Amino acid sequence: MSRAALLVLADGRFPAGGHAHSGGAEAAVKAGRITGAESLESFCRGRLHTAGLVSAALAASAVLGVDPRQLDEAADARTPSPALRTAARKLGRQLMRAARATWPSSELDAVAREFPKGVHQPVVLGMAARTAGLEPLDAAYCAAYESVSGPASATVRLLSLDPFDATAVLARLAPDLDRVADQAVEAARRAVDEGPDLLPAASAPLLEIAAEAHAAWPVRLFAS
Repeated sequence: MSRAALLVLADGRFPAGGHAHSGGAEAAVKAGRITGAESLESFCRGRLHTAGLVSAALAASAVLGVDPRQLDEAADARTPSPALRTAARKLGRQLMRAARATWPSSELDAVAREFPKGVHQPVVLGMAARTAGLEPLDAAYCAAYESVSGPASATVRLLSLDPFDATAVLARLAPDLDRVADQAVEAARRAVDEGPDLLPAASAPLLEIAAEAHAAWPVRLFAS
């Protein structure tokens, strides 16, 4: 295993399409729920412990070899919003393209053929990490960090927030990231023996509702 592969996978410049998505931040900014660094931190903390935990557990499970088809179904069941399901599969499809080019794998090829419209992004993230020789905890950290770094980066553009302030928000979330990653791996290890139904199903109804409203906007800076 080369731990440096994690740097490649987690790099914001990895061509996986995440830069086009705000993780719900655009809708939250318009609604006045994010107005600066303090409210951004609250938003990100809530997203980390809900959507972030679910994504991290799915990714860690994929590294451990849980059937990606079952994990995709589990992700669907945990994503009530059709708009978010569409976005997750679009991101998964783009990540799959990047992962197959970076770490060629017959396993990735087979799933890409079976799901031409894409698999949920966290599942693909875990499969990519597995192919790259990474550990479940690596994938969990990557997924958890993505769940908050996306909104933080988007808010810099949406509000002209000082990038230093946005980065400080992410740094203050570090202890929460540690806890979420550990919880995700623990759940993933149970899922290996007892199935993905045991994976976290933490909900964030406002994110789901806002995603549906955001998808109907005539003009958007971000896709989701």
